[in-house]
Amino acid sequence: MTQPKRIAILGSTGSIGTQTLDVIRQHPEDFEVEVLTAQNNCDLLIAQALEFKPNAVVIGNEANYPKVKEALISHDIKVFAGQKAIAQVVEMDTIDVVLTALVGYSGLIPTVHAIKAGKQIALANKETLVVAGEIITALAKENGVNIYPVDSEHSAIFQCLVGEFHNPIEKIILTASGGPFRGKDRAFLETVTREQALKHPNWDMGAKITIDSASLMNKGLEVIEAKWLFGLKTEQIEVVVHPQSIIHSLVQFEDGSIKAQLGLPDMRIPIQFALSYPHRLKSDFERFDFTKYPQLTFEQPDMKTFRNLQLAFDALAKGGNAPCVLNAANEIAVAAFLNREVGFLEMSDLIEETLTKASFVAHPSLEDYVASDAEARMITENLIKSKV
Repeated sequence: MTQPKRIAILGSTGSIGTQTLDVIRQHPEDFEVEVLTAQNNCDLLIAQALEFKPNAVVIGNEANYPKVKEALISHDIKVFAGQKAIAQVVEMDTIDVVLTALVGYSGLIPTVHAIKAGKQIALANKETLVVAGEIITALAKENGVNIYPVDSEHSAIFQCLVGEFHNPIEKIILTASGGPFRGKDRAFLETVTREQALKHPNWDMGAKITIDSASLMNKGLEVIEAKWLFGLKTEQIEVVVHPQSIIHSLVQFEDGSIKAQLGLPDMRIPIQFALSYPHRLKSDFERFDFTKYPQLTFEQPDMKTFRNLQLAFDALAKGGNAPCVLNAANEIAVAAFLNREVGFLEMSDLIEETLTKASFVAHPSLEDYVASDAEARMITENLIKSKV
């Protein structure tokens, strides 16, 4: 690459954001930080800004604006605050790539603004495509914008498809670690604690995505995301549990051949590939040693016990605003579980009941998605109140 790519990182203080900065730290000649945003962690945002000297930072929580402004006022770094500012800052002419690592639904509107402004997208916020995949992919096509997947599974599929774009896909196989409760029955899951659910066996992630992984909802959201990223039908997407998390996903072609992408569980690899594509940059990340993994195993996911994965497949098959409702209900349910208001298995009950009660819109507009998200959250919150 000749000129450094100028990167806006939405959610720079989270797990993906900090690992993205690690990638940029290793390749200062290839990448420059143009914008950093955070919701609440103003101390880390300030430290990142002082290190990387971006053009601008945004703190989502407006109450923290004075502190961030005061810390950066003498460093020629613009400081903004609020959710609208996050959506507006991505339109800056000086940005080449927007990496969206915001948590949940909050990533949707900024991604829409970035696409409309013609920015290339490195997508770590799967909920954007879960909620409004049809609109997002149409907007990207209309504006000549590429969406590069950052999730390890979707990056694996993308890497397997390089050089194969003219060959039809028979199916894709998304791998799942199975989370910390793989093989456990419903009786065990009835008593699962917040602390147990936050201990993922292979990946270091934020609290929300870690709970989603434990409940298999994360894999369900990835199924929906894959449909839009790769233009697939529901029946072309399969999930297999692979506890070692070495094979990140696979693609099967019409001749029966299967391609897989392998590597140690390290999110910096797919992050770097999304930012550097079509080039592969050298890294000092740990290398995979086959002799240390004499067995790679695979099994079917237990969708009767871990019902969230089945609910996601059902929502995808139903279409319309159903995936949006699924996502909103899940975000509220996970927050309630983390606050010890509901049990682990109750999350699935809440999501299922919300899906039955929420209004169905077969062909939603962006405004419909916003309304559906709000309605679903209200329904789920009311269900939780009725249980307390």
